[in-house]
Amino acid sequence: MQKHLVAVAVGALAATNLLAAPVAVQSPDGQVAASFDVENGELFYSVSKGGKPIVGSSKVEIFAGATMAVVEQSIRDNDSNWMPVCGQFGTIRDHHRELTLSLTADGMPVKLLCRTFDTGVGFRFVLPEESKGKELSFSTGYNGLNNAATYSGQRGAKAGSLAKAVRVSVPLVTERRDGLHVAFLESDLYSAAGFESMRIRFSAVAKGLVAASSAVSAGEVQLTPWRVILIGETAGDLTVNTVALNLAAPCKLADTRWIKPGKGLWDWRIQGYNNGEFVYGIDTRSYLHLIDFCAEQGLEYFTVDDHWFKTAGNGKMTIAPEVDIAKVMAYAKEKGVMIMLYYDRKKGDFGDETLFNHYVGLGATGIKYGFMGNRSTFTRNAINAAAENRLLINFHDGPVPMTGVERTMPNLITREYCHAQQDSRSAFTPETFLKMAMVSALTGPLDMANGNFGITSINAGEREKGPRKKNSYIATVVGEVARTLVIYTGLVTLPDAPEEYLKKADLFEFLKQMPATWDESRVPNSKIGRYITVARRTGDVWFVGSVSDQTAQTLAIPLDFLEPEKDYEATLYQDAPDAHGVKNPEAYEIATATVKRDDVVSAKMAVGGGHAMIIRPVKYGIQHAESGAARRKRDGVQQDLCTQDLRPTAGPAIQDK
Repeated sequence: MQKHLVAVAVGALAATNLLAAPVAVQSPDGQVAASFDVENGELFYSVSKGGKPIVGSSKVEIFAGATMAVVEQSIRDNDSNWMPVCGQFGTIRDHHRELTLSLTADGMPVKLLCRTFDTGVGFRFVLPEESKGKELSFSTGYNGLNNAATYSGQRGAKAGSLAKAVRVSVPLVTERRDGLHVAFLESDLYSAAGFESMRIRFSAVAKGLVAASSAVSAGEVQLTPWRVILIGETAGDLTVNTVALNLAAPCKLADTRWIKPGKGLWDWRIQGYNNGEFVYGIDTRSYLHLIDFCAEQGLEYFTVDDHWFKTAGNGKMTIAPEVDIAKVMAYAKEKGVMIMLYYDRKKGDFGDETLFNHYVGLGATGIKYGFMGNRSTFTRNAINAAAENRLLINFHDGPVPMTGVERTMPNLITREYCHAQQDSRSAFTPETFLKMAMVSALTGPLDMANGNFGITSINAGEREKGPRKKNSYIATVVGEVARTLVIYTGLVTLPDAPEEYLKKADLFEFLKQMPATWDESRVPNSKIGRYITVARRTGDVWFVGSVSDQTAQTLAIPLDFLEPEKDYEATLYQDAPDAHGVKNPEAYEIATATVKRDDVVSAKMAVGGGHAMIIRPVKYGIQHAESGAARRKRDGVQQDLCTQDLRPTAGPAIQDK
């Protein structure tokens, strides 16, 4: 790792001198600038890119109503690299300029740190010992967002008039008329003891949006979260933006070798499926069968969800009579399959003081903790307790959007800060998926449970936990494959029955080969609610996934991420010509082609459809793509598996990009 730090002292200047002009800090490329100024005892900031305002002059507070004054400032440069335990990148560059602004608030010394990156800005307060016991009110205005399309929260919902916003969920993403995309969120909430997740609302006084959170200061160790502003040319740029991760505290775990990203089955949505021999349920037989499938197919994990225990309290659990949990855990260990074991407090409070150690005793690799909601203090404590016991943790049911924590505490392997597919027995639409992929996903890894193969069966109501409304699940099976790649998560949760995956073993090969952590990620195509293409690299192999809304469309995917002067073999997983997310969701075809860096793939997608590719250097050959299963009729449709001409064609492949 290379690190380059340069301190640029501006000196201790009198406050009256600093008031003459704003204090500004620019990004390394000089394009992004953050500026701070004190007017009539109030601190204001603004952010711009290339001279264009991103956030107009807006008030910043740490103590409500305190009189602020600037004492001194200094600026330093940082250019270093670090390696996450798992994530979208193998190595992340942390290149920024940091302004340290020494202030007084009603005479009390406080510091404001502001870091400017080429793709965003973050700032936070650092409190002194004298602040201990005082009420902190961290408030940040976001002026100048008018006339931008806005999306927010766990479902990436399109916001209405900001002037009427009582509450806007994090993150807030704006799509400006000039094409820029800007996101507002926070980072390193984990390190900001006492603070809960920030809330955004419209303030009539400020005449704009205001983000606020509060805590009682612990003294000299007290930090606020970073308020973060991400800037991208496209929505896709925001999904691979590393500013929030760079602002998060470095990993606190001395040994992370026990943290292993991977893929696995989940039993919950399979229940009620009749495989011809038995009906899946919450019982030992079902669990053992699912563990066998994981072991045979190379899936590292199996998640045992709710109702495996009946009651809990005072350090004890009553196990469901249909479940021999000791046998299940022993069998999984024998088969080399790691178990994520569910827990919530609805059946009684076991007691978190001993819960995590108890799960270790049962043989679990991790805990899926449900129904605790947006509670930061609980979340910090649970992550810490899990780490002390070398357990992974996955929070469900409206958890805290604790952005960046996967860097600091990488045992937080994923969480459901989204509408997971079929959650509350309701299927999300392709448009909702595409909003979540470019809004909710900015907060970190998402456990969205994509990857269903038996879509016809699900729509027919053949699952106990499937959508209550029949025929409401709109997706093609290739679209489901692509969705698993588009959404980053350290634990890829596959929700369908083994028998459905085996019916389409050639298509399932994509998921089997797809890793859960990456060396590089790019987003060639993106438009919120319309489409996305994500390309991810592991070693010298690329996995590419594209997803469409409820219109049939074709995306042009330039292969300029490949190395020059090198031949690659591409295996293409495609919607069949008559595939349709409602009428014919399981029709697909597989083709192969030789491609190069200057080629452009035309990804033709059906209604609710998708497109996926595995691209390997020629030395690997074409694995699995030429199997007999790939050259058969699928749903009565003869597949055309001729090698495609993927050279660029005249004119754009899509008009509304």
